[in-house]
Amino acid sequence: MKQRSRRHTGPYEPQTITRAVTHIRLEAANVGKLAALDDLAQVYLPLCQQYVTLFCTDEHPDKFRATCFATPLSERWQRVAIQQAAGIAQSWRTNRAQAYQDYQDDLLDYHEQEAEGTLDAQTQEPTWKEWNIPTLSQTCIQANVNVAILEPAQDSTFDYWLKISTLALRKVLLVPVKLAEYHREALAGKTLNTSVTLNKRGDGWWLTLSYDQVVAVQTAPSAPVVGIDVGVANFVTTSDGQHYGTFHGKLRERQKRDQQKRRRKAKLRKCLKKKGVKKLPSTSSKSGQRLARHVRQEINRAVKQCFGEHPGTQFAYEHLSVATMKFKARAMNAYLYASNLAHIPRQIAWNGAKQGVAAIRVKSAYTSQECSVCHYLDRANRPDQQTFCCQVCGHSTHADLNAALNIEHRLGDEELHACKNRKAIKALLLQRHQAWKTQNGWP
Repeated sequence: MKQRSRRHTGPYEPQTITRAVTHIRLEAANVGKLAALDDLAQVYLPLCQQYVTLFCTDEHPDKFRATCFATPLSERWQRVAIQQAAGIAQSWRTNRAQAYQDYQDDLLDYHEQEAEGTLDAQTQEPTWKEWNIPTLSQTCIQANVNVAILEPAQDSTFDYWLKISTLALRKVLLVPVKLAEYHREALAGKTLNTSVTLNKRGDGWWLTLSYDQVVAVQTAPSAPVVGIDVGVANFVTTSDGQHYGTFHGKLRERQKRDQQKRRRKAKLRKCLKKKGVKKLPSTSSKSGQRLARHVRQEINRAVKQCFGEHPGTQFAYEHLSVATMKFKARAMNAYLYASNLAHIPRQIAWNGAKQGVAAIRVKSAYTSQECSVCHYLDRANRPDQQTFCCQVCGHSTHADLNAALNIEHRLGDEELHACKNRKAIKALLLQRHQAWKTQNGWP
């Protein structure tokens, strides 16, 4: 299940989410049919890769671009490849642009601290590493109705017939599709989308169907606002002082054991490499993969519990850029990576869309350094990870709670929302701090 992206819609309008029904195996009733599908994929995947490279380097993604590469595929199949490549390239360009903006903000912050003389001697200047162009390694075909049609089966033991165009002119494959009982329950009474997704895994082909569901936002515009701060010590901290989920405890101990196992494997690889062994053992482990799944499950439980205990409210959460977060110590970077911090905002947005609750993203710049009372901004306000103590007004509280209050106040703040970068946000907060001092008679 995934949330469909919305185009400039308000936070209180109904949201349309796309639910996917996966793991539908294509029946191998006729081996020759799936072999023809394999031949099609061997031509389709390189063509799609060519357009992905084109849209990521020389041209902007255009789903309606004219064909430019020679291929035995039909015009319709080329159009499908162009549309799929344009979607991949557009996501890549958007994520790269966001990462580059975060890099520029970090570079500006670095030079400001250097000019003010507050820069730590061990802090290194941020550097930009160019992103690699996406490489399509797994066979995935996002087919539309022009090349693949799903039709209900009549007087047959199968549920559907999938008509697929092939490399041969006017030759169509009829691949039988048989649903499991849980597939029938999920699709009962639903109107399927015309597009289907075909994935090649191992020796078999798998089909993914989808349908749209409109979820009306039930939160009133005048509903109380709850700010959500995202962290590692506490996955979710709300502005009313509640904490949900933590990476400390059992998850932290499992992460330490997995890290020790990786170090032992790394030492073993180094020794074997010196001895000239060509086939070296991998440093990855199944325990690390299980840990990542369990961390995501704990995050999902924490977010679900937070939404369940705050009925009739609207949520404001921060827009994090976890990719640019770095610590001086390598162990802390591994700790940050294992906590899967980037999964929390996605889960908040998904729960809001699924339950019809208004979950609105606000800018996160300086939420952990700004005082929620006087708006004073300084790194010294955070003497340690869990404590916030303002250097001007003396306001002292839990650091996550202070950040959650700042996030709550930023919902509906059009003046701050209009700021284009961190420098503008910092100037606005300092201006508000001066206004607070004037209003309260501070020198």
